Amino acid sequence: MRAMPVIDADTHIAEPAKMWEDHFPKELYARRPVAISVPNDTLYNRSNAFWLIDGNIFPKPAGKGGFLLVTPTSQEAVAARPDVKARELFDLDWRLKDMEAMGVDRQVIYPTLFLIYLTDDVNLEVALCQAYNRFLASVWEKQPEKLRWVVIPPLRSIEDSIRELRFGKEHGAVGVFFRGIEKDRTLEDSYFYPVYEEAQALDLPICIHTGAGCPDWSKVIDVSTSFTFPHVRLPPLVAFRNIVANKVPEKFPNIRFAFVETGASWVPYLLHSLRGTMGDDFTEWGPKLFDRYRLFVSYEDKEDLAYLVKYVGEDNLFAFSDYGHHGGGGLPGDPSAQPQMVPHLRGHEEVHPRVIDKVLYDNAKRLYGL
Repeated sequence: MRAMPVIDADTHIAEPAKMWEDHFPKELYARRPVAISVPNDTLYNRSNAFWLIDGNIFPKPAGKGGFLLVTPTSQEAVAARPDVKARELFDLDWRLKDMEAMGVDRQVIYPTLFLIYLTDDVNLEVALCQAYNRFLASVWEKQPEKLRWVVIPPLRSIEDSIRELRFGKEHGAVGVFFRGIEKDRTLEDSYFYPVYEEAQALDLPICIHTGAGCPDWSKVIDVSTSFTFPHVRLPPLVAFRNIVANKVPEKFPNIRFAFVETGASWVPYLLHSLRGTMGDDFTEWGPKLFDRYRLFVSYEDKEDLAYLVKYVGEDNLFAFSDYGHHGGGGLPGDPSAQPQMVPHLRGHEEVHPRVIDKVLYDNAKRLYGL
């Protein structure tokens, strides 16, 4: 008997130059991202190519305010990888073969470049998001049953954000991308309520991904010593705490919230913290909370799944491979990359196979409305 299908709930694109060349508006075309490079004997080493956007470079792979990305793929650390075109979503046959090899039936695609706060210029942000969303829509049109994606709203413009959500819903998007902090606003801020209202009306979940969305926070962090932990990994935890503490899901009774590429081992600690400030009834601060508030959390390989089910519940955890940010061929990958997630979970001995099927398929299906 064939095993249950698998939804890979978080994969990535390495944004290609053609995204900007084909989809940037004419009036801002001169300001599109362009790839620049430097010799590989600088402090950036083999991460020696960057997007030039609004006078700044992305990634900035050394020093304070830094971050690491696999885009642009012209950087020496990435260019040698044989699957570059699959990561860029040009070679879809290669990507589908990789999915089959991993035991995955569908992928949900998240950005790479937009994990970082890019610009204070509202018009430029709108153009960047529109170009990305239209490129991903064109990919979905080629593989509508296999590849879905998460729309990026230009959150500095609520009107344009709502317009992009509607475009995304019509073109294969299954969620709305947020970082845990958006510039100088945390996600319980009523500023975002019109976006939440539209997402609820369109049946699109709010997908809060790890990312450096707060430039004031990022600029004090030295990526050479702290890597991505403070400014990339922690903001979604702030979002979880504030969304729950301020009862945002009660204001939007049909919306779903996902915490993506975060792992789940932090959940018991934050529930403990929330009980300390909001009440001490443990029965309400475990799986009942996740069910009542429609909260979903990503599970990472080697976490204690049986332990986490006690806190999150078997209906609110989902799995992902982080494909696109994975290693391979002796090359490093993101710490969250887990291309072996399916066999590892299928081989789990401490949790009932019914729960494994939920983590690999049912929960992501409900989260994304697939």
